[in-house]
Amino acid sequence: MIKILKKGYYEKDDILIRDRSGRDVSEVVSNVIFSVKMGGDPSLLNFCKMFDGAAPKKLEMTKKEIDKAIKDVPEEVMDTLKEAADRITAYHQKQVKEGYTVECGDGAVLEQKVLPLAKVGIYIPGGTAAYPSTVLMNAIPAKIANVGEIIMVSPPTANGEISPVILAAAKIAGVDRVFRVGGAQAVAALAYGTETIPRVDKIVGPGNAYVAEAKKQVFGQVGIDMIAGPSEVLVLADKGGDAAVIAADMLSQAEHDKMATAVLITPDIFLAERVAEQIEMQLSKLPREEIARESIEVNGKIILAENMDEAIELANELAPEHLELYLDNAEEYADRIVNAGSVFVGKNCPEALGDYFAGTNHTLPTSGTARFASPLTVDDFTKTMSFTYYTEDALNYAKDKVALLAREEGLEGHAKSILSRFEK
Repeated sequence: MIKILKKGYYEKDDILIRDRSGRDVSEVVSNVIFSVKMGGDPSLLNFCKMFDGAAPKKLEMTKKEIDKAIKDVPEEVMDTLKEAADRITAYHQKQVKEGYTVECGDGAVLEQKVLPLAKVGIYIPGGTAAYPSTVLMNAIPAKIANVGEIIMVSPPTANGEISPVILAAAKIAGVDRVFRVGGAQAVAALAYGTETIPRVDKIVGPGNAYVAEAKKQVFGQVGIDMIAGPSEVLVLADKGGDAAVIAADMLSQAEHDKMATAVLITPDIFLAERVAEQIEMQLSKLPREEIARESIEVNGKIILAENMDEAIELANELAPEHLELYLDNAEEYADRIVNAGSVFVGKNCPEALGDYFAGTNHTLPTSGTARFASPLTVDDFTKTMSFTYYTEDALNYAKDKVALLAREEGLEGHAKSILSRFEK
C-alpha cells in the first residue's frame, strides 16, 4: 500500500529518493570499458556472451535486414510513429540556432558559428522491452541539427535481433547505422571505437545503471547528454481531482521499473485516501504488476500539504522529471513552476502524452537536476566556435590595452606577442 504522509512526518530529501540502486557498479563498468578500449571487437563480443547469453553473428545490421524486419510492423503502428515524428520535428525545429557577427566599428569583427557534431551515438534500451519512442526523441533532434552520422546501438532480444518497431522508428527518424549491442560495452565501443563500431563525438540516450555509469566514465573522451536516474512523476492535485485518473497517471511511471518514483501532493485528505485505494485496485490489472507494486510500495508516496502554495513550493524544491498540474485552474499555477523536466498543465495532459506523442522531448533531467539542467534539445547536437578578425589599425588600437592587462597578470610573453608586431 502506498504511504500517506502528513506534514512533519517526512523529510523533503526523502520524498523523491534519488539513489536506490544499493549497488556500486563502477568497478565492473571500468573493467568493461578498459577491455573494449584495448581489445576492440573480440572483447566487445565476449561481453555480449557474458551479459546477454550470446554474441550476434554480425554487429551491424544492413539496410536490407532493417527493411525486411520493418515489414513485420503493423501499418497502424507505422502511421502513428510517423505522426509522432512529425510533432517531435515541429517542436524541435524551433530550437535551431544561427550564428551571429558583431562589428566593433574599429576594424574588429567577432563571429560565432553554430556547427553540427560529426558523429553521434544514441543508446536505445532493448532486450526484454522495446522503446521506439526513445529512438524518435533522440534521433530527430540530431537530424534537425544536421549531425553528419547518427549511430544507434541497442541490445538484441533473445533471438539475437533488434525489435522491428525500434528499427521502424530508426528509419523514420533518419538513423544512419544500427548495431546489435547494448550495455556498458556498447557505450565503450561508441566512446573509443572498435574495428566495426565507429568512435562518436557524443553519446545520448537512457539505460540501466551500467549504461549510466559507463556514460559517466567516458565523459570527457566524448560528450554525453546527461546521467539519467530512474523515472519520476509528481502529481499536484486539489479536491476536484479524479482519484482513478490520478492513480493511473502515477502507475504509468511506476511500471517503468522497480526504482521508479510516483508521488502525489494534495491538501485534500479524502482525495489522498481515494487515490491510495485506486492504486491498489488498478495494480492487479497491470501486466507489469510486480514491477509497479514494488515501485509504489518502496518509493511511492502521497504527501498532504497545508495548501496549494505549500504544494507548489515543495514541487519546485524537488525538481521532478515529470510534473503534472492536475488542477481545475492549472494555468494559474503553471508560471509558478520553475524546476521540472517537463510540466503537464491541466487535467487533459497525462504524462504519457509527453512520452509518445505530444512532441516535447522525453529525455529529461532526473534526480533533482532540473534545478540546473534541461530536456534534450537540438543544442545537444551542435557546438559553437568563435572567430576573431582584426585589421592592423584595430590591433594597433588594442595593443597597449592588451599588454597592460597581460602584465597585470604577470604574463610578459602575452604582452610581447602583441607588441612585437609594431616593433620595426
